Amino acid sequence: MPHARFERRIADLLAEADVRIGGTRPWDIQVHDPRFHARVLGQGSLGLGESYMDGWWDAASLDGLLFHLLAARVDERVHGAGEIFDALRARLTNLQSPRRSGDVGRRHYDLGNDLYAAMLGRRLVYSCGYWRGAADLDTAQEAKLDLVCRKLQLRPGMRVLDIGCGWGEALKFAAERYGVSGFGITISREQADYARQLCAGLPVEIRLQDYRALAEPFDAAFSLGMFEHVGVKNYVGYFDVARRCLSGDGLFLLHTIGGSRSVQRTDPWIARYIFPNSMLPSAAQIAQAIEGRFVLEDWHNFGADYDRTLQAWRGNVESAWGALGSRYDERFRRMWRFYLAASMATFRSRRSQLWQLVLSPNGVPGGYVALR
Repeated sequence: MPHARFERRIADLLAEADVRIGGTRPWDIQVHDPRFHARVLGQGSLGLGESYMDGWWDAASLDGLLFHLLAARVDERVHGAGEIFDALRARLTNLQSPRRSGDVGRRHYDLGNDLYAAMLGRRLVYSCGYWRGAADLDTAQEAKLDLVCRKLQLRPGMRVLDIGCGWGEALKFAAERYGVSGFGITISREQADYARQLCAGLPVEIRLQDYRALAEPFDAAFSLGMFEHVGVKNYVGYFDVARRCLSGDGLFLLHTIGGSRSVQRTDPWIARYIFPNSMLPSAAQIAQAIEGRFVLEDWHNFGADYDRTLQAWRGNVESAWGALGSRYDERFRRMWRFYLAASMATFRSRRSQLWQLVLSPNGVPGGYVALR
């Protein structure tokens, strides 16, 4: 029977990752619906994520299960038919064009400030914390923001650009602690409204704007967790924008998730449910795009810290579900759990990295002293 064949095939693939169907270990999978096997074989990661959202399977440690699958690279053995179409579409179309750039703002960042306030901690900072010496999420996020400011050598009176400013926390921190004035852009209306209120009374301007429209001068610039939405077809244009906005002796800090291989699209499940039109850059893609535009002063990888950041986010949001609105129904909660757990697994398996690059237009005279 086809069903028996599908089940054997899935069991064999899981065994390669030391995962058992119906096993008793936290990372073993408990299958509730026999259609699970055919769905995963036919749809790959999309079928795995959607079937979890539909309640067809569970694991006591969801991140543990997904880590085992990624560490054994089982995901590279199963591809859904839709991935061929996605690959062709990414090659032939600019998925991150100005017309499409607002999609992720509307579908992800505008989900609701209540959700993000519950998840992200005291500061609404939606990027990796810096856990060296930090014991909790809030301390790790403050350490990250301070690290960014120190790497940029911020001083009172400087005018600073934040490309993809989120809820405005980084500019607020820089204005209060380092005496700078700030200018931030975002494509999320919810974020822009919140950031304006957060930074009220500070020399900070927030604008709802695509990065490509920037043409003003700044003494320093940074971008924290926005580059994942730019897309390889736009990398050169992105760095051209950063270069034209930066003074000749200014510094630009890029904080981005990165992948170990060059691709042109993201995982199908992530694209459909979490970050539409996103993709992770590779080191080679970034290096090619900055060539002739910037001098690379420093490249810092602290991707292992993202696993710990995500665990803290998960703990926060799981504690808060009961107090959040009914629009975050059970299927949404399972979707969000899968998103956070899959993200943990990618960093824990070192399939994804977190990079901070410091770039200068002409090279720092005498050399740049890297900070950690």
